[in-house]
Amino acid sequence: MSQFVAAACQMDSQDDKQENIDRALGFVDDAVAAGADFVAFPEMMSYIGPKDRYPEVAESVDGELVQQFADKAREHDVYVHTGSFFEHIPDSDRVYNTSVLLGPKGDVLDTYRKVHLFDIEIDGNVEYEESARVAPGDEAVTVETDLATFGLSICYDLRFPNLYQTLAHRGANVLLVPSAFTMFTGKDHWEPLLRARAIETQSYVIAPGQIGDKPSAPQTYGRTMIVDPWGNVISKAKDQPETITATLDFDYLDETRRELQSLRHTRSDVYELP
Repeated sequence: MSQFVAAACQMDSQDDKQENIDRALGFVDDAVAAGADFVAFPEMMSYIGPKDRYPEVAESVDGELVQQFADKAREHDVYVHTGSFFEHIPDSDRVYNTSVLLGPKGDVLDTYRKVHLFDIEIDGNVEYEESARVAPGDEAVTVETDLATFGLSICYDLRFPNLYQTLAHRGANVLLVPSAFTMFTGKDHWEPLLRARAIETQSYVIAPGQIGDKPSAPQTYGRTMIVDPWGNVISKAKDQPETITATLDFDYLDETRRELQSLRHTRSDVYELP
C-alpha cells in the first residue's frame, strides 16, 4: 500500500485490568469508525498499579487478553498493536513487558519483549526500578506486513538510537513506541526524542502514550503523537484519553529516503550497529 491510516490511542490505564482492556477495545471501534487500518495502544495498556501484583495480572501471549484483541482485529479486518502488557514467565517472580502485533485475521504476527528497562536514580536515590519486577527481552523485532514493515520498541527503548538504526537497516519504515513516559522526563524529552528517531531512520513513528495520575506509579505525560520521516509531528493528542489518526504516505517516505540518503551512508567499515 502507498498509504494507510494509523490510529494511536492515548489511555489513562489504572489498576483494574479488565476495565482497561474493555476501554481499549472500545477505542478500536472508535478508530475504525475514523477510518483506521491500524490501531496502536500504549505501554502497560492493561494494568498500572502496585508492582507486587505484576505476576497476578500477567498472561501468556496465547492468553485471554491477546485473544480479545485478536477477535476485535478480526471483527474489523484491521491490524492491532496491543501496546504492552505483562507476560508470565514460568518459574520466575519477574514478568516480561510484552507487546504483540496482530494481523487483520486475528493472527499473532510477532511479539516483542522490552529490551531496555527503566531504572532511574535521582540525587543518589532509586526513584523507579523496573528491573526489580520485569525481565529484559533480548531481541530486536521487525515485522513485514501488507501495510508497512514495523519496528517494535517500548518506552525507555526510545533513548537508545542504535536499536532504531538496527530496525531501520532491517527494513523498518514505521517505528512503534508504546509508552508510559513520566511527567518528569516527558515534558523535556518525549517529543525531541521521537522526532530524532524519525529523522535518523527516515521512518514514521507512532507513539501512543499513557496520561494521568497512576496508582503506585509516577504521573504520566501523555502527548501521544505520530511523526513523519522528516521529523514533523503530523498528529498529537490533547491532555485527555483519546484516539488520534494520521495518513502515512509511503511515496513521501520513499522520496525522503531518496533525496537524503543517510541510511545508505552508514559507515559499517568504521563502526558497527549492535
